[in-house]
Amino acid sequence: MAKTIKNLVDEGFRVSLVEKAFFDGDLEIPHISRPKEIKIPSGMVPFSCRERSLALGNQDFVCFYERDAKFRKILTNTEEYVEDLSRFQGVVSPDCSLYIDAPLCVQIAGIYLNRAVGYYLQQQGLYAVPNIRWGDERTYTTEIFRDKVAFLGVDKHSIVSIGTYGQIKTAESKRYFREGLIAMLDELEPEAVLVYGPMNKKIFAGLENKSRFVEYPDWITRMKKQCVYQETRTEFEQE
Repeated sequence: MAKTIKNLVDEGFRVSLVEKAFFDGDLEIPHISRPKEIKIPSGMVPFSCRERSLALGNQDFVCFYERDAKFRKILTNTEEYVEDLSRFQGVVSPDCSLYIDAPLCVQIAGIYLNRAVGYYLQQQGLYAVPNIRWGDERTYTTEIFRDKVAFLGVDKHSIVSIGTYGQIKTAESKRYFREGLIAMLDELEPEAVLVYGPMNKKIFAGLENKSRFVEYPDWITRMKKQCVYQETRTEFEQE
């Protein structure tokens, strides 16, 4: 039985997850390998809502585009969720917050945990898709390091996932998001990009041919649409 980890400090930021991992770059970010085939899910469900997804009979990928507190246990007790997550078609690595006003070391720690959990789940046989999250320009340029830290641990010409939900509220956040997105597309040249949340026209303008983008509504929007569909169908059947 795996030892319960109460917080990340208990085990030095989950080093046991990456004991056999290949590490990328000078900062040694764990590597998530390109899958043998590109799978496009029918939907995306946040970790905290995954049981509701199963109840709907959807073939979703589990993602972590929600408040960090709602998925902290996947970081501290990853081993305990392998069987649980194996019920789904795939899983996107955790979307640890990378606040642009946070110290660079904190932003890098979020990238490391993202890849560490994704790597471990992949090694356990799950279809794992790297979530690409960047902070300020120091994470997606070579201003500080020789590597673009936000993109380490990910193969080129693969499938990746990004989240816009809650990330593009201000003019500054929109600028950082577009700059990081362009840098990611140039660096990784992904075959497919899963997008959780709205694809803002100004942010994605001129990038449509850079990859295959697949847009997914956030969970709240998706459930509202589901309710409207069910109500409409009921009214139709009653006529």
